Order: sequence, then C-alpha cells, then structure tokens
Amino acid sequence: MDQIDVMVADASHEVYVDTILETITAAAKVRGTGIAKRTHEYVAQKMKEGKAIIALHGNEFAGFCYIESWGNKQYVANSGLIVVEKFRGHGLAKRIKRAAFTLSRLRWPHAKLFGLTSGGAVMKINTELGYVPVPFAELTNDDAFWKGCEGCCNHDVLERTGRRYCICTAMLYDPEKHPNDQINMNINNAQNNK
Repeated sequence: MDQIDVMVADASHEVYVDTILETITAAAKVRGTGIAKRTHEYVAQKMKEGKAIIALHGNEFAGFCYIESWGNKQYVANSGLIVVEKFRGHGLAKRIKRAAFTLSRLRWPHAKLFGLTSGGAVMKINTELGYVPVPFAELTNDDAFWKGCEGCCNHDVLERTGRRYCICTAMLYDPEKHPNDQINMNINNAQNNK
C-alpha cells in the first residue's frame, strides 16, 4: 500500500465531506448497524476547528474521524471513524484512531474520552488505547450528545431503556486511571517545573 497520510483536518479538506458522509452511511448499511447522522456543515465545522483527523492517499480520501467535547469539556468523544473499503486491512483505522486519541488528550488533557461502537475492530483498538467497557450511565449526560443518536436505526432501544442500554458498547478512557501515559507525564512534568 502506497503512502497514506494521516493528519489533522482543516478547512481545505471540506471538499471531502460529502464523500466522508456517503462512506459512513454505506458502511453502516453493510454492517446493519446504526450511525449518528451528521450534516455537511457539522463535519466541515469540525475540520475548520481542527477537531477531525483525515487520511489521504495522495488526493484520494482514505479515512476519517472527528472529535467533540461534551458536558462542559469533561468528556470528549471520538466519533465517525471510517476507512474506505479498499484501504482496510492495513492498520489505517488504528492510525486514525490513535491520532484522534492523541489530539483529544492534548486539547483536553483532563477529559474522559469515550465512544459508542458496535464494531469489534473499533473495540479492539479502543482497548489497546486503554478504554474499558462501561455502563452508559458513566458517559456524559449532555443531551446534545444523545441527540446525535436520533438518526440511528437502534435509537428506539436507547429511548426505551432511558439511555441505559443500546446495541452499541460504551467505552471510556479515564486519564486519572492512566497516570503513566505520556500526556499525563508531560502535564505533571510541566506542573512540577513551574
């Protein structure tokens, strides 16, 4: 596989937004799972804010993930992870997720990172990064986050259970439980050197 660049997206990447949204929707249909639907404007804004990771093979779209903070920045979600089918099987999802994880930790070093997924590959990547499965009650109670689930075909399960259960697995990375991760160590060193 030729070189695929993984980078923080910016306004110049807006030309890929419709392709990203189509790729996410198509993948959800193939898997038979739900996905939080996002608008062109929403994803473009994430790029403009530097809250997205994009992977490109030359000028060809290869993968994507975006970041959002919730609950007064106490929680951060990495969402919309997608890799174009022809680029799968080469560790690209892991590279994108790791870049989103690092960007999230740098921008919000004290926030808990979380995600909802029904995909085994994403669960494996999250576990390698230090995420653990948790009850939905341990996630943000920010209504704006949960509103994003309304476009999912499984939303009725979430509603029926009062946001306690769904088809997705909730996974959480709590930086307080990882005092030796590199970002925590850098923060502690900076505070000690003041």
